Amino acid sequence: MRKEQRDETSDCSRVTEPLIEKDDIGRITEGSTFISLLSTGVAVLGSFQIGLCIGYTSPTQLRIVDEFDLSLSEFSLFGSFLTIGAMIGAITCFGRKGAMGFSSIICLLGWFAICFSQSSIWLHLGRLFNGFGMGVFSYVVPVFIAEISSANLRGTFTTINEVMLCIGKASIYIIGLFVTWRELTILGIIPCLILLFGLFFIPDSPRWLAKVGNIDMCAASLQRLRGKNADISDELVEIQEYIQTINTLPRAGFMDLFQKQYSRTLLIGVGLMLLQQFGGVNGISFYASETFVSAGFSSGSLGMIALGVIQVPFTIIGSLLMDKTGRRSLLMISALGSCLGTFLTGLSFFFTGQSIFLDWAPMLALVGIVVYIGSFAVGMGGIPWVIMSEIFSINIKGIGGSMVTLSSWGASWIVTFSFNFLMDWSTFFIFSAVSAIGILFIFKMVPETKGRTLEEIQIELNS
Repeated sequence: MRKEQRDETSDCSRVTEPLIEKDDIGRITEGSTFISLLSTGVAVLGSFQIGLCIGYTSPTQLRIVDEFDLSLSEFSLFGSFLTIGAMIGAITCFGRKGAMGFSSIICLLGWFAICFSQSSIWLHLGRLFNGFGMGVFSYVVPVFIAEISSANLRGTFTTINEVMLCIGKASIYIIGLFVTWRELTILGIIPCLILLFGLFFIPDSPRWLAKVGNIDMCAASLQRLRGKNADISDELVEIQEYIQTINTLPRAGFMDLFQKQYSRTLLIGVGLMLLQQFGGVNGISFYASETFVSAGFSSGSLGMIALGVIQVPFTIIGSLLMDKTGRRSLLMISALGSCLGTFLTGLSFFFTGQSIFLDWAPMLALVGIVVYIGSFAVGMGGIPWVIMSEIFSINIKGIGGSMVTLSSWGASWIVTFSFNFLMDWSTFFIFSAVSAIGILFIFKMVPETKGRTLEEIQIELNS
């Protein structure tokens, strides 16, 4: 019974030798941590790409609207096409390295379509392509990293993808203030090319290679990741046992997700994503500039610079704390801060609408959004994706991960399409209420996964 509940990534998360190997004079030998870090670094370029795609509409909104004479609804459609593409990408994930390479090519096509577009049709098509690639990246990157990382570093390594996502958003917010919207697409093209080049120098996931029956390549990949002098025999045996377990299980279908034994797992995965998105993050991120203008600023530049600066350090803090304080506590603190931040922002919009405290309203909006983004970055931004990669059992991990990712981008589409039309105090108060509900949900439903093997997590969830 214990073997049957082993998760898809658990066996590849254990090392039998020290993670950092040194020779007789103290030099780090080939492989080991370096290859794991290199592999993670290449993979998270996909996360950087997600940040660029999400943030692109904010500094470019007014210029694209003017050049193509778009209405508010037409630009909202352009912005939300990203999430439509992401929903398609979320249900078409395949492989690990192959998926990342294919997604990079699709994103390249999307950026070129936007860069050279002469009509709104090409804008929408480019945005759709970017969304497709983003949807695949959002699932495959955290899973790939979880499959190549050791158990004690899995949380930190996996949340590097959220750090890179935030760096992507920060980069496009700030650089977008100084270049044209067409020139800004170059910032999206460069990481796609680097990722494609980098894939030639990293091993594929040992777990994935074993899953498709290539044990020899699995062993070679594992040896590179653990170091050329590491003894991988025990870990390789565990992987082979895992494959035998998979072969004894029936092939999971979509309806299997709704069986009683998986109900809590599905509820946790989907619930965290819905709380993440309905808390307003992508509405605020997609249209940050317009949000600050609506709050009373003469332009959105100051607010966008503030968002760009604040996200990265808070995300790094969250990733460092995750394997120390735990996922669950960080999620609750993050949801509490998000609740406060959106409440303050809603209060600012309320004051503006009632024509009271007009001198204070813009600064209150800035403080509220900065508090929200900082709090979100600490936990709610990255931890749900880490938990998603940890909680599903081996036989439903693929379909479960796709379902969770699909629900995330589906909720994001609702928020991003409607946000421009509903940008008033009540909307931010709704975001605040969602975050408050999130605190209760996390307290009652989400298990602590810090420092636990994926097998142990499965035993708790299915007991």
